[in-house]
Amino acid sequence: MKGYKTTIQWTDQTVNFWTGCQKVSDGCKFCYMYRIIEGNGGNGNIVKKTGKSNYQKALSWSESQMIFTNSMSDFFIKEADAWREEAWDVIRRTPQHRWQILTKRPERILECLPNDWGREGYPNVWLGTTIENNNTKDRLLELQKAKTKNSKFLTFLSVEPLLEDVDFTSDPEILETFKGLDWVILGGESGNDSGKYTYRPCEIDWIESMVKQCKGHGIPVFVKQMGTHLYKRLKMTDRHGGNINEFPAQLRIREFPVKK
Repeated sequence: MKGYKTTIQWTDQTVNFWTGCQKVSDGCKFCYMYRIIEGNGGNGNIVKKTGKSNYQKALSWSESQMIFTNSMSDFFIKEADAWREEAWDVIRRTPQHRWQILTKRPERILECLPNDWGREGYPNVWLGTTIENNNTKDRLLELQKAKTKNSKFLTFLSVEPLLEDVDFTSDPEILETFKGLDWVILGGESGNDSGKYTYRPCEIDWIESMVKQCKGHGIPVFVKQMGTHLYKRLKMTDRHGGNINEFPAQLRIREFPVKK
């Protein structure tokens, strides 16, 4: 397929129906979106709808693509409520694609689903939430509310940036929800050495702990990157620590979910 291919390792393409966001938790502190928009003279706090050509570009892709949806915003942010149905229409009309919708606002999922979502949902949608530390684990419970026993869509978790050793086993309700996930993505934080957008440490044993929890419950896991802290410690060549050939051997794992 001709055209831009994203460098994000766990997807094929990105489509942004709108850009800009509002910070809601610790993981947002050094968000790359703000760095990119401010670098181009904009304001990352302003949520803006993108143009028609960007909205519709996925309609021209006949070959199946994994699409990270709104990589420069949050699909369920309130400021975009007026535009979301148009986005759902594109998703509805492209069953050949897999739309990976990742949010830090899972509590808004139910009120923002399209009218024809029903009890099964759209089989070409993957719904996910981000958890960066133990304080944000309750997002899993909000994500679970969108599922029924007949759901045809996948649910996933992004633990990036991983800011501490996150334990999904200590709370029975969270553990039960965690066990029902279809996929987990892991990654340390990347950033600059100085300025507004730096980075926080990520430790190898935190990543190992997450991998162990996923493997213990049969959840496919994708280790995306070590992050800038470990890039320096391990003397890696990619400042994001994203070259899998330079990972510790036990962490060279990039699995994808099994299709329903």
